[in-house]
Amino acid sequence: MADVLSRRKRRRQAPSSMLDAAQEYAALGWPVCRGAQPDRYGPRACLCDRLGCPAPGAHPLSAAWGLEATTDPDTVARWWAATPEANIILPTGRVFDVFDVPAGAGVMALARMGRSGVSAGPVAVLDAQRYLFFVATRGAPDDEDEWWSCRLDCVPESIDETPGLRWHCRDSYVLAPPSLLPSGNQAAWIRAPRDGARPVDLPDPIVVLDILADACEEFAPRARQV
Repeated sequence: MADVLSRRKRRRQAPSSMLDAAQEYAALGWPVCRGAQPDRYGPRACLCDRLGCPAPGAHPLSAAWGLEATTDPDTVARWWAATPEANIILPTGRVFDVFDVPAGAGVMALARMGRSGVSAGPVAVLDAQRYLFFVATRGAPDDEDEWWSCRLDCVPESIDETPGLRWHCRDSYVLAPPSLLPSGNQAAWIRAPRDGARPVDLPDPIVVLDILADACEEFAPRARQV
């Protein structure tokens, strides 16, 4: 019962607009930039200029997003005053990296982390299809073999070693809650980046990766059987 009341309280305290959420991320020190919006009522999948957009509502508005992303509250306020329904994009490889996995593997991994006492850090969900695990960034290691770049146009299911897993790091980005998805649902936090007034610590990426990689390998055969 207490857990249900706690979830209801968190929902009531959730940001009421994209601007509020973007300002909260900026206050955490997480650079943000504006994202496109899915076109739920028109003839196109996305309100961007690209015909046949492969990622409706899940990409930056500007091609210069890497340079424009900011934590400056005045800039954030100006952007969302001009486009109040713009989605929120969080660049990765700066403050944090993100492991992006199928939802089934994410649920499995969270359960294992809980049993083993491993901190999961902030975790978001996109349409009950993908889980995003936010971890400490590895930045740009001296040994590039230690760094696995995320190709934005790759198909994660095609990666044999860890099917379904993407590591968003340098030169990549993720969609942030409460951004709108083409389904009409919103991206949401399972584990928010704040615990009350205190920011949640970002866990060691290698520790989390070990658990996620195993979960993805085990989940892939089950998904093919469905």
